[in-house]
Amino acid sequence: MDYLKIGDMAKKWNVSVRRIQTLCAEGKIEGAIRFGRDWMIPKTAARPVDGRTKAGRQRDLLRTNLPLPRKTPFLYMTDLYHSPGTADASAEELADNHEAQVLFSAEVAYSRGEIDKVYESANYLLEKHSGFYAVLSAGMLLALCAIWHGDLSMWRKAKLHIAEAPAADDHDRDIMAFSLTAVDSMLYNVSSFPDWFKIGCFETLHPDSLPAAKVYYAKYLYATGYAVATKQMELPGVSGLSLLTMIPFTLEPMISQAMADRSIIAELYLRMTCAVVYHNSGNDAQAIRHLDRAIALALPDRLYGLLAEYGRTLDSLLEQRLRAVDPDVWEQVKKLNKIYNAGWSALSGSVRGRTIATTLSPKEREVAKLAAFGMQNNEIAEKLHMSLSGVKQAVRIVSEKTGMSRGEFAAIL
Repeated sequence: MDYLKIGDMAKKWNVSVRRIQTLCAEGKIEGAIRFGRDWMIPKTAARPVDGRTKAGRQRDLLRTNLPLPRKTPFLYMTDLYHSPGTADASAEELADNHEAQVLFSAEVAYSRGEIDKVYESANYLLEKHSGFYAVLSAGMLLALCAIWHGDLSMWRKAKLHIAEAPAADDHDRDIMAFSLTAVDSMLYNVSSFPDWFKIGCFETLHPDSLPAAKVYYAKYLYATGYAVATKQMELPGVSGLSLLTMIPFTLEPMISQAMADRSIIAELYLRMTCAVVYHNSGNDAQAIRHLDRAIALALPDRLYGLLAEYGRTLDSLLEQRLRAVDPDVWEQVKKLNKIYNAGWSALSGSVRGRTIATTLSPKEREVAKLAAFGMQNNEIAEKLHMSLSGVKQAVRIVSEKTGMSRGEFAAIL
């Protein structure tokens, strides 16, 4: 029998070498033989049907729905995507599991700020309603869309879909509770977290969900630290910025573990959240260390939407670091941040019964935040390298724009 090398077969079938390597490893090319690190393929081997083609879709309709390749509603936070610049190639490798490919591609689209694609995919998965994790995933995607659109009705529908996912046992119900928690944490709401989540005990979750659990636990810790710093929450023996300054001791090991797990998205989110924590607790040197690494991870796959999420919490630091790398990228992230900020503010205000300020400049927002932390004008001036009169003017402008007194600034941020 005559054999061809992978490169020759790739040209014959007009597909990538990497795709054929995957098909060989999965045993989907009949007669393929492995020699050391290489594969030899029979010259007469039939090309496997591509699940993205019409023939492939018809084939999929005839066979039983495949489970997701990982037991988590956050496929893009697993090792399926483990190298910067490979997001599209990773999606291509899921071609034989159409539902998984739709979900993964939608999550990548969200990270790029392509929200219309995310919305279409969420509705597709909800209509298909083929499995527990798929329904959870669709609910999460819909909640993400609701934030960008500032749509309270969509937000409520998303949570309802998650709550009605066909759970089979206690393990499913725990991942459902976690998913609902993740949705709330997007708006820095710390009132509905289950007790096991608050202490970071994820033993009942499937290991595939652990990267995502750590990401949302980091968000929970930041939201709690921020609430304490702005006196919106009281914890025994904790006040001011003391909790925020301690959070990196938890996040730094999580980042190292994400690197070891080769989870690009988990590492990216953890680094961005850690940068926010360092920035808000006054340690910009460490914030920049994480922010620069996150930018390096995000840019090869154009994950500008993910970066845009953090524009309101990183103040002018995100602009400063992105401009230094690529001014054009900053302009794209800036546009996405404007959309995200408007949607987040509208939805967060509706959910919490508040009016979130959207007309503040980055500098005014930063002054207002430090004032909400209880800093005096001279302390703010020193931290932001502003004149005392400049700080006083910024405080006055924030009050005029929002109709709120200094003591109420935390409620409008």
